[in-house]
Amino acid sequence: MFLYELGELMEFNVKSGSPEKQRSACIVVGVFEPRRLSAIAEQLDEISEGFISNLLRRGDLEGKSGQMLLLHHVPNILSERVLLVGCGKERELDERQYRQIISKTISTLNETGSMEAVCFLSELHVKGRDTYWKVRQAIEATQDCLYRFDGLKTRKVEARRPLRKIVFNVPTRRELPMGERAIAHALAVSEGVSTCKNVANMPPNICNPAYLAEQAKILETEYDNIETEIVGEKEMETLGMSSYLAVGRGSRNESMMSVIKYNGAGNDSNPIVLVGKGVTFDAGGISLKPGEAMDEMKYDMGGAAGVLGAMHALAELQLPINVIGVLAGCENMPGGDAYRPGDILTTMSGQTVEVLNTDAEGRLVLCDALTYVERFDPELVIDVATLTGACVVALGKHASGLLSTHNPLAHELLNASEQSGDRAWRLPLWEEYQDQLESPFADFTNLGGKGAGTITAACFLSRFTKKYHWAHLDVAGTAWRSGGKDKGSTGRPVSLLTQFLLNRSGAEQSD
Repeated sequence: MFLYELGELMEFNVKSGSPEKQRSACIVVGVFEPRRLSAIAEQLDEISEGFISNLLRRGDLEGKSGQMLLLHHVPNILSERVLLVGCGKERELDERQYRQIISKTISTLNETGSMEAVCFLSELHVKGRDTYWKVRQAIEATQDCLYRFDGLKTRKVEARRPLRKIVFNVPTRRELPMGERAIAHALAVSEGVSTCKNVANMPPNICNPAYLAEQAKILETEYDNIETEIVGEKEMETLGMSSYLAVGRGSRNESMMSVIKYNGAGNDSNPIVLVGKGVTFDAGGISLKPGEAMDEMKYDMGGAAGVLGAMHALAELQLPINVIGVLAGCENMPGGDAYRPGDILTTMSGQTVEVLNTDAEGRLVLCDALTYVERFDPELVIDVATLTGACVVALGKHASGLLSTHNPLAHELLNASEQSGDRAWRLPLWEEYQDQLESPFADFTNLGGKGAGTITAACFLSRFTKKYHWAHLDVAGTAWRSGGKDKGSTGRPVSLLTQFLLNRSGAEQSD
């Protein structure tokens, strides 16, 4: 079962109104450097007869990005509190900074006992972004900030008076429909992100391939236009998915592939297919990983969690398109029956692969899954995988790696990544890189050597995607945060995938 769904905890609204008329636990307004009031803050200052500007002159708040000052009993203001939020220099307020100040604001409100708030930060000017974007990003940042994975703790730390309701103000009544659309889309995305995080954060003794299949089945029970099929090892064997099966042989947990079919178009139009790598724990197999941070290998199913989350968001949005989500679940463990370096595997496509390293297992699972989805005659296929450490070296934690054999699809995904703030960066997939996979004993190897590891992994996958338009997202650096108290799933790339599906469906977003 899902541990919790954040969308039920918070209430979001949009309205258009002046600050002096707001009766709320707290009004949130911005202050720029150096001590410059935003337009809304100026209105409050006039009503309060200079109370706010006097405080700023005394040096209580400079306006630097992320600074907070909570005021009580501001004269002539109906609300109990006013929260001044430092927004940095007015002309330099960009997308990243906007999301950061929203997150800081929400944390402050949650800690200070303001159970509800009216937020005017959605009226700030963010270069190139409209009201839809600002409201949607604010809600997604809020949900992300309030997320906790504490269902397995015996002692839960809860805010005494947690934030329950937030209203985002928009400049004019004309923009209310745009704001309401933004709320609907943001809540659906947040639902999907929460699902992704919950499943990815689950420990591997609970989250195994059967658990992934269970989560897929839950979607089927919750939405009328979703059907879920589970492909077990016996069927995989019949289908000739020997490469996929080899990876899971060292584990006692059965490999299971979950196929989630969403029919939103109401017809038999060709589906978009999302394929997620679902290695629920990756010990590396015989090519055993080092012990340090091995606990984080529970996140090697981050691709499948992302696809599950995107399917959940899609079902909430009820977009008029057909989409199939495939969770390629298995576990890569050392054992008496584990596959070995030196083995030659015959894939479902009939191509043979020489195994050089059993820790390059994700591509061996995905290649059979990518062949399997040919039966759906897909419009396009996107696979999502925590595939290579090389991607972390290349792009760090900020951008997912994008590789594709189809330029229009790659451009669509890059556009969706910029719209959503869930960024990706395209790497080349030139033919020259294919040579690194040559094998003297099989059609090719599962490892391309030290150089260009992310690219050669995608080159490997590309050999199984000749019958459709295809793109690959390597989320090894972006699917989770490492180490310390902030360790945990990021929920990426649910936002990116959902935005891509919104764009594909032609759903109205901004005016």
